[in-house]
Amino acid sequence: SQPDESVDLIYCDILYGTGRNFGDYQDLKPIRSEIESHYLPRLIEMKRVLKQNGSIYLQMDTRINHWMRILMDDVFGYENFRNEIVFGYNGGGVSKNCYPKKHDIILFYSVSDKYYFNNEKKPYSALSSQNLLWKHRNKKRLDELNDGTPVTDVWTDLKFKINYQEEEYTGYATQKTKELLSRIVLASTNEGDTVADYYLGSGTTAVVCKELNRNFIGCDINPKAIEITNARLDALS
Repeated sequence: SQPDESVDLIYCDILYGTGRNFGDYQDLKPIRSEIESHYLPRLIEMKRVLKQNGSIYLQMDTRINHWMRILMDDVFGYENFRNEIVFGYNGGGVSKNCYPKKHDIILFYSVSDKYYFNNEKKPYSALSSQNLLWKHRNKKRLDELNDGTPVTDVWTDLKFKINYQEEEYTGYATQKTKELLSRIVLASTNEGDTVADYYLGSGTTAVVCKELNRNFIGCDINPKAIEITNARLDALS
């Protein structure tokens, strides 16, 4: 098994509890007892391997996020809850009997209050900058505006899905984008840190870690996931 306190960051695009067979993997059913029995022992192990200044991000949708929040409170502590990130998107189908469901949830917890975090700042648009500069004439405020605005817990500026014509497209079901993983890795690690992904899928976390000079640990129950990940890493060599 992995040594205690050996990982700086865990990111996992977990099973969402849809009950569906995605071809590349079979999802869990949205039954509370099944969700708890699957995740509780895994969360305990994840906490064991995280360093005291480490963080964990788990991505899911709204089928199970309420159960996962309770489990993560129990394992990591309510006081170590940092964010419920809304990862929103457009496109896809619509619903006639409710508002269209167009977001994932990413739960962000730390192990302690000593965790590393460095939020990026998005540059203002030219129009926004002009309007703000007109209102704020003092130099300190001008410098802050030039730095941009911090990313909030609602992410609508990132691409959600990958087009089949794009270079990073693998064809693996529910593949996540490099820009999503880059935001998380850059926010919660430094170069040379170790990142783990225990629901590896198409290997995006591994690819981003290699590109950003982070060490990486990953696993997946599906041999196809390992094959695709190795091919993507080999292409970077």
